[in-house]
Amino acid sequence: MTTLPGDASTLHDDFGDEAAPDPGTPAAKAIEGRSLTQIAWSRLKKDRVAMAAGIIIAVLVLIAIFAPLLASATGNSDPNQQFMDSIDPNTAMPLGSAGGISSNHLLGLEPVIGRDVLTRVLLGSRISLLIATSASLLSLFIGIALGVIAGYFGGWIDTLISRIMDVFLAFPLLLFALALAAIVSDHAFGMSGDTLHIAMLIFIIGFFGWPYAGRIVRGQTIALRQREFVDAARVLGAKPRRIILRELMPNLVAPILVYGTLLIPANILFEAALSFLGVGIRPPTPSWGKMLNDAIEYYRVDPAYLIIPGAAIFITVMAFNLFGDGLRDAFDPKAH
Repeated sequence: MTTLPGDASTLHDDFGDEAAPDPGTPAAKAIEGRSLTQIAWSRLKKDRVAMAAGIIIAVLVLIAIFAPLLASATGNSDPNQQFMDSIDPNTAMPLGSAGGISSNHLLGLEPVIGRDVLTRVLLGSRISLLIATSASLLSLFIGIALGVIAGYFGGWIDTLISRIMDVFLAFPLLLFALALAAIVSDHAFGMSGDTLHIAMLIFIIGFFGWPYAGRIVRGQTIALRQREFVDAARVLGAKPRRIILRELMPNLVAPILVYGTLLIPANILFEAALSFLGVGIRPPTPSWGKMLNDAIEYYRVDPAYLIIPGAAIFITVMAFNLFGDGLRDAFDPKAH
């Protein structure tokens, strides 16, 4: 909360002999300070592109949460159900135009096996958002913890953590993911099936992605540790743990929030890329990346099958990026 310029005599001159205005009245609001969050929210509300992107993200999250109910409403709740009566036995392509789009199959059917595309896109959204969000949270948790420690304490601790970041940044993550998928069986670490593959993807993407968040947090912490309020806390005898949690972390929320919003779409693309290469979610579980991989073979005769999962990825990634850009501009003190 910002302070009101001037002293008590100035206030007395402004209001004369009258008492200070009651909170909530127009007169009080005219002199009331605003927090950084309030200022950022007022800026964000004026950004129509960011607000539209935020609405799209909210809709996508609701779709992912209620995907089974939405799929049931279309009459095709099972993503692996095959509608072979709608597949041409001669060409193995869906009957009708545009990939078999009809009132029963609003986005058509998959070639050859005849699975409903809409159902698989809906349920695939749960996988993509679950993996991307969980991996982002894991990256942020590790990056924030090590970044704050490195930035606040400095010295050999900062040097050690910074070198660890460099090692992780140089790590061939894609090759490691391909190798790990090849050596890990369908039963490992007390898990199996989709649970194992989802956990592996979250670990690979999240654990090896933390240095990016770590560098951002480290840089912000180095700038903040020289500020007056941190020096004042030290003079008053506050311990490092209290300074980090009570003084530094509240001032790191804005850059962390912005980076986290931009990290999720990057992880969505990475998960889709791994599934496209065959090391992500295993069939027959629906996945946007795997759908793209399957559609490559039929893009000439059934382009809709390729366009639909591609459009789902594009809209999701674009919405998160635009909203992240809007958040960054809203929290930037130099934004107009």
